[in-house]
Amino acid sequence: MSIADNLKKYKSEVESDGVKLIAVSKTQAAELMQEAYDAGQRAFGENHVQEMVDKQAQLPNDVEWHMIGHLQSNKVKYIAPFVNLIHGVDSLKLLQEINKQALKNKRVIDCLLQVYIADEDTKFGLGYDEVIELLRSEEYQELKNIRIVGLMAIATNTKNEKQITIEFNELKVFFDGLKASFFKDIETFSEISTGMSADYKIAIEEGSTMVRIGSSIFGKRAIKHFKNISAN
Repeated sequence: MSIADNLKKYKSEVESDGVKLIAVSKTQAAELMQEAYDAGQRAFGENHVQEMVDKQAQLPNDVEWHMIGHLQSNKVKYIAPFVNLIHGVDSLKLLQEINKQALKNKRVIDCLLQVYIADEDTKFGLGYDEVIELLRSEEYQELKNIRIVGLMAIATNTKNEKQITIEFNELKVFFDGLKASFFKDIETFSEISTGMSADYKIAIEEGSTMVRIGSSIFGKRAIKHFKNISAN
């Protein structure tokens, strides 16, 4: 099937539930992204700063750029002028740097707090208690050029659907609690970014508003190596 056919399949499944499809284009060539764009896709997910910067220069201006990977503070400045949503904010320090770079660019940058829900040591994210601590902090209250619009999480890499369901369900319960306590009258706190190719259907059932699907749309990853951008 073509990229256009793959997109049609997933959009019919996902968008009928009011869920946003993020086409994960990391390691895919810009030409393939253009195919997806021509088929109507606008939201793309990248996890390497250099790759996102290079592709942003090659693709149309109305592409919606989502940073879905682990983001280092010293790389924020490179994507601050154009990034639409940063999914993986896992520290106050990173949030402060995003705020700093957003201010320089006269922008307010939307962010998701990444929550650690998996039963794996390799995943990034804040614990539930750490999220609450961050939102209560005076340092967070001072940040005027970022906007927390929801949560992001990655479930345990397992075939145990019951475990995945529990993890996503607990995140949704936590999201609802945060909404009531910290974002009661803030309509923009509305996003839950969970679900990838293997578990997106469960994620949607448990409240996801964004799913991240890559190789099932584009095929095997095309770029094997990508030089990292200078941190200087």
